[in-house]
Amino acid sequence: MMKNLFSVIALVASSWAMAAGPAVHLDKAPIDLMDKASLQHGAKLFQNYCLGCHQMQYQRYSRTFRDLDIPEDVGVENLMFTGKKVGDHIKNNMATKDAEKWFGAAPPDLTNVARVRGPDWLYTYLRSFYADPARPFGVNNDVFPMVGMPHVLQELQGMPYKAYETRLVDGESKQVYVGIKTDGTGELSAEEYDRAVADLVNYLEYVGEPTKLESRALGIKVMVFLLIFFVLAYLLKKEYWKDVH
Repeated sequence: MMKNLFSVIALVASSWAMAAGPAVHLDKAPIDLMDKASLQHGAKLFQNYCLGCHQMQYQRYSRTFRDLDIPEDVGVENLMFTGKKVGDHIKNNMATKDAEKWFGAAPPDLTNVARVRGPDWLYTYLRSFYADPARPFGVNNDVFPMVGMPHVLQELQGMPYKAYETRLVDGESKQVYVGIKTDGTGELSAEEYDRAVADLVNYLEYVGEPTKLESRALGIKVMVFLLIFFVLAYLLKKEYWKDVH
Protein backbone atom coordinates (compact mmCIF):
# COMPACT_ATOMS: atom_id res chain seq x y z
CA MET A 1 0.00 0.00 0.00
CA MET A 2 2.70 2.47 1.06
CA LYS A 3 4.85 1.42 -1.88
CA ASN A 4 2.02 2.21 -4.30
CA LEU A 5 1.46 5.56 -2.57
CA PHE A 6 5.12 6.51 -2.95
CA SER A 7 4.98 5.48 -6.61
CA VAL A 8 2.00 7.77 -7.22
CA ILE A 9 3.73 10.67 -5.45
CA ALA A 10 6.89 10.13 -7.50
CA LEU A 11 4.85 10.02 -10.72
CA VAL A 12 3.02 13.26 -9.88
CA ALA A 13 6.27 14.99 -8.90
CA SER A 14 7.94 13.96 -12.15
CA SER A 15 4.92 15.19 -14.11
CA TRP A 16 5.15 18.58 -12.42
CA ALA A 17 8.86 18.75 -13.18
CA MET A 18 8.26 17.97 -16.84
CA ALA A 19 5.47 20.56 -17.03
CA ALA A 20 7.75 23.18 -15.49
CA GLY A 21 10.29 22.63 -18.26
CA PRO A 22 14.06 22.87 -18.00
CA ALA A 23 15.57 25.17 -15.41
CA VAL A 24 16.41 28.63 -16.74
CA HIS A 25 18.84 31.07 -15.17
CA LEU A 26 16.93 34.07 -13.84
CA ASP A 27 18.55 37.50 -13.78
CA LYS A 28 18.19 39.52 -10.59
CA ALA A 29 15.53 42.19 -10.94
CA PRO A 30 16.71 45.58 -9.61
CA ILE A 31 13.68 46.17 -7.40
CA ASP A 32 13.52 49.48 -5.52
CA LEU A 33 10.07 50.35 -4.21
CA MET A 34 11.34 53.67 -2.86
CA ASP A 35 12.16 54.86 -6.40
CA LYS A 36 8.96 56.74 -7.26
CA ALA A 37 10.25 57.75 -10.71
CA SER A 38 10.77 54.08 -11.57
CA LEU A 39 7.32 53.14 -10.30
CA GLN A 40 5.69 55.98 -12.24
CA HIS A 41 7.47 54.94 -15.44
CA GLY A 42 6.46 51.33 -14.82
CA ALA A 43 2.82 52.39 -14.44
CA LYS A 44 3.04 54.28 -17.72
CA LEU A 45 4.49 51.25 -19.51
CA PHE A 46 1.78 48.98 -18.12
CA GLN A 47 -1.03 51.29 -19.18
CA ASN A 48 0.40 51.74 -22.68
CA TYR A 49 1.59 48.22 -23.48
CA CYS A 50 -0.11 45.73 -21.14
CA LEU A 51 -3.59 47.00 -20.28
CA GLY A 52 -4.93 46.25 -23.75
CA CYS A 53 -4.98 42.55 -22.83
CA HIS A 54 -4.22 42.26 -19.11
CA GLN A 55 -6.08 43.73 -16.16
CA MET A 56 -5.39 44.59 -12.53
CA GLN A 57 -8.83 43.94 -11.12
CA TYR A 58 -7.70 44.32 -7.50
CA GLN A 59 -5.85 47.63 -7.91
CA ARG A 60 -7.60 51.00 -8.13
CA TYR A 61 -6.43 54.01 -10.10
CA SER A 62 -6.88 56.21 -7.03
CA ARG A 63 -4.62 53.98 -4.92
CA THR A 64 -1.96 53.98 -7.63
CA PHE A 65 -2.02 57.76 -8.01
CA ARG A 66 -1.83 58.30 -4.25
CA ASP A 67 0.95 55.79 -3.58
CA LEU A 68 3.11 56.88 -6.52
CA ASP A 69 2.69 60.63 -5.93
CA ILE A 70 0.90 61.15 -9.25
CA PRO A 71 -1.43 64.18 -9.26
CA GLU A 72 -4.96 63.05 -10.07
CA ASP A 73 -5.35 65.33 -13.10
CA VAL A 74 -2.02 64.12 -14.52
CA GLY A 75 -2.97 60.49 -13.92
CA VAL A 76 -6.39 60.88 -15.53
CA GLU A 77 -4.90 62.56 -18.60
CA ASN A 78 -1.94 60.23 -19.11
CA LEU A 79 -2.82 56.87 -17.58
CA MET A 80 -6.56 56.37 -18.02
CA PHE A 81 -7.62 55.34 -21.53
CA THR A 82 -10.68 53.14 -20.98
CA GLY A 83 -13.26 55.66 -19.81
CA LYS A 84 -13.04 54.51 -16.19
CA LYS A 85 -13.41 56.63 -13.07
CA VAL A 86 -10.56 57.39 -10.69
CA GLY A 87 -12.07 55.13 -8.04
CA ASP A 88 -12.42 52.18 -10.43
CA HIS A 89 -10.20 49.13 -10.64
CA ILE A 90 -7.66 48.99 -13.47
CA LYS A 91 -9.55 46.99 -16.09
CA ASN A 92 -9.73 46.94 -19.88
CA ASN A 93 -12.70 46.60 -22.20
CA MET A 94 -11.76 43.26 -23.76
CA ALA A 95 -14.52 40.66 -23.61
CA THR A 96 -13.47 37.27 -22.26
CA LYS A 97 -14.93 35.46 -25.29
CA ASP A 98 -12.94 37.65 -27.67
CA ALA A 99 -9.76 37.08 -25.68
CA GLU A 100 -10.24 33.31 -25.78
CA LYS A 101 -10.87 33.47 -29.52
CA TRP A 102 -7.78 35.55 -30.26
CA PHE A 103 -5.30 34.05 -27.80
CA GLY A 104 -6.72 30.61 -27.06
CA ALA A 105 -7.23 31.63 -23.42
CA ALA A 106 -8.07 34.84 -21.62
CA PRO A 107 -4.89 36.74 -20.63
CA PRO A 108 -4.35 36.45 -16.85
CA ASP A 109 -4.95 39.23 -14.38
CA LEU A 110 -1.60 40.74 -13.37
CA THR A 111 -2.41 42.15 -9.93
CA ASN A 112 -0.53 39.37 -8.15
CA VAL A 113 1.74 38.13 -10.93
CA ALA A 114 4.89 39.37 -9.18
CA ARG A 115 3.94 37.47 -6.03
CA VAL A 116 3.15 34.29 -7.97
CA ARG A 117 6.02 34.30 -10.47
CA GLY A 118 8.53 36.46 -8.63
CA PRO A 119 10.20 39.65 -9.91
CA ASP A 120 13.30 37.82 -11.17
CA TRP A 121 11.14 35.56 -13.36
CA LEU A 122 9.25 38.52 -14.81
CA TYR A 123 12.43 40.53 -15.41
CA THR A 124 14.07 37.64 -17.26
CA TYR A 125 10.89 36.65 -19.12
CA LEU A 126 10.31 40.11 -20.61
CA ARG A 127 13.90 40.11 -21.89
CA SER A 128 13.81 36.57 -23.33
CA PHE A 129 11.54 36.84 -26.37
CA TYR A 130 13.02 35.89 -29.73
CA ALA A 131 11.80 35.61 -33.31
CA ASP A 132 10.15 32.28 -34.15
CA PRO A 133 8.14 32.25 -37.42
CA ALA A 134 6.56 28.94 -36.43
CA ARG A 135 4.63 30.55 -33.58
CA PRO A 136 1.25 32.29 -34.10
CA PHE A 137 2.60 35.71 -33.09
CA GLY A 138 6.03 35.19 -34.62
CA VAL A 139 7.89 34.99 -31.29
CA ASN A 140 8.85 32.46 -28.64
CA ASN A 141 10.42 32.79 -25.22
CA ASP A 142 13.34 31.07 -23.49
CA VAL A 143 11.74 31.34 -20.04
CA PHE A 144 8.22 30.38 -21.18
CA PRO A 145 8.59 28.09 -24.23
CA MET A 146 5.66 28.06 -26.66
CA VAL A 147 4.31 31.24 -25.10
CA GLY A 148 0.91 32.27 -26.44
CA MET A 149 1.29 36.05 -26.35
CA PRO A 150 2.94 38.55 -28.70
CA HIS A 151 6.06 40.49 -27.78
CA VAL A 152 4.19 43.63 -26.75
CA LEU A 153 7.40 45.56 -26.04
CA GLN A 154 8.86 44.91 -29.50
CA GLU A 155 8.37 48.56 -30.39
CA LEU A 156 10.82 49.44 -27.64
CA GLN A 157 13.28 46.56 -27.97
CA GLY A 158 13.15 45.81 -31.68
CA MET A 159 12.87 42.26 -32.99
CA PRO A 160 15.03 39.99 -30.82
CA TYR A 161 16.67 36.90 -32.24
CA LYS A 162 18.90 34.09 -31.02
CA ALA A 163 22.50 34.87 -31.89
CA TYR A 164 25.15 32.25 -32.62
CA GLU A 165 28.89 32.53 -33.19
CA THR A 166 31.35 30.14 -34.76
CA ARG A 167 33.83 29.05 -32.11
CA LEU A 168 36.50 26.42 -31.77
CA VAL A 169 35.22 23.67 -29.45
CA ASP A 170 37.40 20.60 -28.84
CA GLY A 171 39.35 21.39 -31.98
CA GLU A 172 36.23 21.74 -34.14
CA SER A 173 34.39 24.81 -35.41
CA LYS A 174 30.88 24.84 -34.00
CA GLN A 175 27.94 27.23 -33.83
CA VAL A 176 27.64 28.34 -30.20
CA TYR A 177 24.59 30.14 -28.80
CA VAL A 178 25.71 33.47 -27.33
CA GLY A 179 22.40 34.99 -26.27
CA ILE A 180 19.53 37.10 -27.55
CA LYS A 181 20.26 40.18 -29.64
CA THR A 182 18.00 42.60 -31.51
CA ASP A 183 17.81 43.86 -35.07
CA GLY A 184 18.27 47.48 -33.98
CA THR A 185 14.78 48.65 -34.95
CA GLY A 186 13.65 49.37 -31.38
CA GLU A 187 13.21 52.82 -29.90
CA LEU A 188 15.55 52.00 -26.99
CA SER A 189 19.11 50.77 -26.68
CA ALA A 190 19.72 47.44 -24.94
CA GLU A 191 20.57 49.20 -21.68
CA GLU A 192 17.53 51.48 -21.90
CA TYR A 193 15.27 48.53 -22.62
CA ASP A 194 16.58 46.63 -19.59
CA ARG A 195 15.90 49.71 -17.48
CA ALA A 196 12.37 50.02 -18.86
CA VAL A 197 11.65 46.36 -18.09
CA ALA A 198 13.07 46.85 -14.59
CA ASP A 199 10.68 49.78 -14.07
CA LEU A 200 7.71 47.73 -15.29
CA VAL A 201 8.60 44.82 -13.01
CA ASN A 202 9.16 47.25 -10.14
CA TYR A 203 5.61 48.52 -10.66
CA LEU A 204 4.20 44.97 -10.79
CA GLU A 205 6.04 44.18 -7.56
CA TYR A 206 4.42 47.23 -5.93
CA VAL A 207 0.94 46.30 -7.18
CA GLY A 208 1.30 42.79 -5.75
CA GLU A 209 1.53 44.27 -2.25
CA PRO A 210 0.94 48.05 -2.14
CA THR A 211 1.25 48.14 1.64
CA LYS A 212 4.99 47.55 1.26
CA LEU A 213 5.41 51.25 0.50
CA GLU A 214 3.69 52.21 3.74
CA SER A 215 5.55 49.53 5.70
CA ARG A 216 8.94 50.70 4.48
CA ALA A 217 8.14 54.35 5.12
CA LEU A 218 6.96 53.45 8.63
CA GLY A 219 10.06 51.32 9.16
CA ILE A 220 12.32 54.28 8.37
CA LYS A 221 10.40 56.47 10.83
CA VAL A 222 10.69 53.80 13.52
CA MET A 223 14.45 53.49 12.97
CA VAL A 224 14.87 57.27 13.21
CA PHE A 225 12.81 57.31 16.42
CA LEU A 226 14.89 54.50 17.94
CA LEU A 227 18.11 56.27 17.01
CA ILE A 228 16.96 59.51 18.66
CA PHE A 229 15.71 57.56 21.68
CA PHE A 230 19.07 55.77 21.98
CA VAL A 231 20.98 59.07 21.94
CA LEU A 232 18.68 60.60 24.57
CA ALA A 233 18.85 57.47 26.72
CA TYR A 234 22.66 57.47 26.51
CA LEU A 235 22.88 61.14 27.48
CA LEU A 236 20.43 60.57 30.34
CA LYS A 237 22.48 57.60 31.55
CA LYS A 238 25.64 59.72 31.55
CA GLU A 239 23.86 62.44 33.52
CA TYR A 240 22.60 59.97 36.16
CA TRP A 241 25.94 58.20 36.60
CA LYS A 242 28.37 61.11 36.38
CA ASP A 243 28.53 61.55 40.17
CA VAL A 244 28.91 57.81 40.84
CA HIS A 245 32.28 57.65 39.08
